[in-house]
Amino acid sequence: MNDHYRQSGGTNALGFQLFSEISFSDGQKAHHLFWNRYRRPPRKEYWNYIVNRRDLLVPQDVRERKGSFFTPQQWVSLSQDYLAAVLGDNWQDDHYVWDCCCGTGNLEVGLTNKYNVWVSTLDQQDVDVIHQRIKLGANLLDSHVFQFDFLNDQLSSEKVPKDLCDVLTDPEKRKRLVIYINPPYAEAGTTRAKTGTGENKTGVASGNAVSEKCKVRIGAAANELFALFLMRIADEIPGCIIGQFSKVKHLTAPNFATFRAVFPGLPTKCFLVPADTFDNVKGKFPIGFFVWKLHDMTTLLSQDGRKSGPTQFTSIIADVYDRYGELTGNHTVFCPDKGTLWMDWLKKMHDKRGCRIGHLRTTCSDFQNQNGTFITSQPSANDILQRRTHEITVNNIAGIATAFAVRISVEATWLNDRDQFLFPDARWKKDQMFQIDCLVFTLFHGQNRIMSRDGVNHWIPFTEKEVNAQGLFKSHFMSDFIAGRIEDKKSVQGDFFAEASTAVKKAMAFSAEAQSVMDAGRELWRYYHLQPNANPNASFYDIRLHFQGSTVDAKGKVRMNSESTDEKYNELIGNLRTAMKSLARRIEPKVYEYGFLKR
Repeated sequence: MNDHYRQSGGTNALGFQLFSEISFSDGQKAHHLFWNRYRRPPRKEYWNYIVNRRDLLVPQDVRERKGSFFTPQQWVSLSQDYLAAVLGDNWQDDHYVWDCCCGTGNLEVGLTNKYNVWVSTLDQQDVDVIHQRIKLGANLLDSHVFQFDFLNDQLSSEKVPKDLCDVLTDPEKRKRLVIYINPPYAEAGTTRAKTGTGENKTGVASGNAVSEKCKVRIGAAANELFALFLMRIADEIPGCIIGQFSKVKHLTAPNFATFRAVFPGLPTKCFLVPADTFDNVKGKFPIGFFVWKLHDMTTLLSQDGRKSGPTQFTSIIADVYDRYGELTGNHTVFCPDKGTLWMDWLKKMHDKRGCRIGHLRTTCSDFQNQNGTFITSQPSANDILQRRTHEITVNNIAGIATAFAVRISVEATWLNDRDQFLFPDARWKKDQMFQIDCLVFTLFHGQNRIMSRDGVNHWIPFTEKEVNAQGLFKSHFMSDFIAGRIEDKKSVQGDFFAEASTAVKKAMAFSAEAQSVMDAGRELWRYYHLQPNANPNASFYDIRLHFQGSTVDAKGKVRMNSESTDEKYNELIGNLRTAMKSLARRIEPKVYEYGFLKR
């Protein structure tokens, strides 16, 4: 109706027709983009597609809360192949299927035995769409399509078709029931929400019956809608099979440890695909399809209510497909034990005795928090309050530089985005060349945000003569440290990193890759000191800021520009970045060899 939708709402007690109206929240932008693909009226062959994709007109936040993410057909087909690999080629004749969050039913495309398939969804409008699709040829039964709020409604014959109730209440039939779902991915807190406001989204995973029942048992996992779906299935449909799309955090994330401790099953087969192949999912992370065989919860739990023995998930090797559906290899989905994360290791380097030269700021141990890992002279009050900082001193700089470099040197991809950095084995301590490579990498990385305005800059890796500085440096710590001129053993030897005393008794010997970085960095420093009024104590960040400048964004935050108009600077910083990439490639194999990451 021009600038809004009018939707039939049935009739009231007097027989009058009722309507509801829905206006646009984006100035009708999405509506126009959708319809501009077709001449009006669209040809009949497009009708079914348009009806199926009505979810594209639903606002993004509503889609997240209701799980309205259209599963690409290539992944639907692949998931059914994986179910067949686990259950047998004739699985559709031997098993029952219930999609309890079906949306408009696209997950059911390819299922052949409509007499064994049931679909339900939260919204009656979607139920109406599926009935319309059945009229257009969808292979489903009208009587097997029903409205059902899986996180609130009771599994009773009043809400569930009788023939499905018969399956749910029969233990033997339940063993052949496949809960086949692409559940909602919304969570109460996202990285964007937390970094923007420090607050979680409200009303996402709370306020439903399953959340109230499970939140004590599964802790933070109760913030995830898909975890609530899995828990209700485990609690009330024991012994069934689950074929489930979701993120992988329920298998890898530390805050899902309580979930894994009580969830009665193990994934038997899975594949991973890029998340952004799903509609309106913009993040670079993996979405997996997992086949689970559940057990009876009561036979698995010990007296304290936790699982034990072989039922506790540790790892699974997942097949990996690119966005075109090509198998590219495999990847280990790994669950670290308590106390074995990179953050646990970092705590071992805590030092308050030495002279502080900066802070390492970081949050969690996974790839998705890479941008939150940086070095600074002045951490924010909020970071200090939340204990996100680690002091860098003379005693622990070798270890902190190693910690920083292993986090940043390995390129973050969609596939490793949820991988956890781990507590390494002790061999890294004896590899001084590896530590020197990591130190050089740390000195010249863009996330080293030391600034001279925040205090004395101890991070200049050159002498005044090397860079023709216009004045004396206030600190020669870094160049002395590199040259082995720190004499006081008490100031350099900590209990954790005893080998440091050996490392600084003589000048550091650089690998070819590290030497290239040092050479490129020296040329950049020299060019900066040719500039009028150059600050002798300028840091690497200060030098970049001088040439690149800054702008203030819409939120009032000052941000460094990504480019410079100075061609000579662009050449020099380009050379440095090229050398840094080579050094990162040299560091990366050791990251895996010493156990900081698992392949």
